[in-house]
Amino acid sequence: MVPQPQARSETRREHDGKKVKNLRYWMLGWLLLAGILNYMDRSSVSIAAPHMIAELGLTKTDIGLMGAVFSWTYAVCQLPAGYLIDKLGARRMYFAAVGIWSLATALMSIGHTMTHFLLFRFLLGVGESPNSPNCSKITTAWFPREERGQAAGIWDSGSKWGSAIAPPVLTVLTLALGWRAMFLIIGLVGLILAVAFWAWYRAPEDSKRLSDEEYRHIVAGRDDTTQPKAHLPWIKFFSYTQTWGMMLGFFTSIWIWNIFITFLPLFLQDTLGVSIAKTGWVAAIPYLAAAITGIYAGRLTVTLVRRRGMTAFGSKKAILIGGSIGVGILVCIVPFVHNLAWAIVVLCAALGLIAAVQAQSWALTSDIVPDTHAAQFGGIMNFGGYFGGALAPVLTGVIVDRTGSYTPSFLLAGGIAILGACFYGFMVRRPLSVPTAADA
Repeated sequence: MVPQPQARSETRREHDGKKVKNLRYWMLGWLLLAGILNYMDRSSVSIAAPHMIAELGLTKTDIGLMGAVFSWTYAVCQLPAGYLIDKLGARRMYFAAVGIWSLATALMSIGHTMTHFLLFRFLLGVGESPNSPNCSKITTAWFPREERGQAAGIWDSGSKWGSAIAPPVLTVLTLALGWRAMFLIIGLVGLILAVAFWAWYRAPEDSKRLSDEEYRHIVAGRDDTTQPKAHLPWIKFFSYTQTWGMMLGFFTSIWIWNIFITFLPLFLQDTLGVSIAKTGWVAAIPYLAAAITGIYAGRLTVTLVRRRGMTAFGSKKAILIGGSIGVGILVCIVPFVHNLAWAIVVLCAALGLIAAVQAQSWALTSDIVPDTHAAQFGGIMNFGGYFGGALAPVLTGVIVDRTGSYTPSFLLAGGIAILGACFYGFMVRRPLSVPTAADA
């Protein structure tokens, strides 16, 4: 049964303002900006680290501890974040999340002790935790089911654009104005973004800029609202095989992603002889490739639905399984390529497929559960991915210190990626069967 359009607000009907063509894609701009800023804020400590060590007498262990506090806080807060998004709504949570993490970043500019910095990085983890589940929630509201894979590829690319932009931009700010000013500036930019979003964003039902034609297109691809689903407590999701399949599958991509985020610059320097001066620019290339590939992988899911007759669920699973296998093969090849140009080609392909897997993991959440539970389920998936994936940099560092080689870590990561294909293929076979409110 095709869902009936929800009643649109009286305010919108009374103020028939100028309509924006394809407004749903303009909404992705907010999510893309948040993703870019999100990863620039995460990367800020790594850029400021040498200056903080020299000025405040911090150690590399201190810098690592800041990263660990952020990662674990971010992972654990996924569970309440998803619940709060579904409860309070996407607009409130976007404003609160970007505001909190931007404030945490700005506060780094006044820190002087490890206690200060650990507290601010803890606050950063709290603030950033709702970002991806909230992007999934907004995508669910603004896009029909068959277009959500493409939409997820666009907003998820923000993490890749941010990873590419952060080293050169933040380095220039730090060298020109100092590390404290760098933290303050990107924190203020985030606060401006939060306020602008609050003033501009409205749900489709309330938007004065959304045409009736586009609204009908969006609603036609939503869940059947004539049969509302029963409420599921978040703990109930852990009783489903699909939940564990998504958590474990996402963990495999986050494991590999965290290795590259932490060690790609050092790998380029230690193994391929890239100079420190050139590392930031060379390391940006695979992340740019990842951003573009993630977007086009999302477009591929639309093609598979419209031209190949696949279901929205099946098209995303095809990307997840094929992408995970491809990542596994490519990551195992990386340490055996000693020519810089070819190594960059392999790294671009590997990070591109990781981006595709991560984006379609988020897109698949709204195919597995009802739209009303998308943020909650996405938060659980992200929790599983980052809770386990946070161990990857630690284990990789230990292996490299003890063996003097990155090869064992990459081979292990390749095997983990292949496991991801198995998790998606055998544990995520169909959407969850959620009873209707009348049956509950």
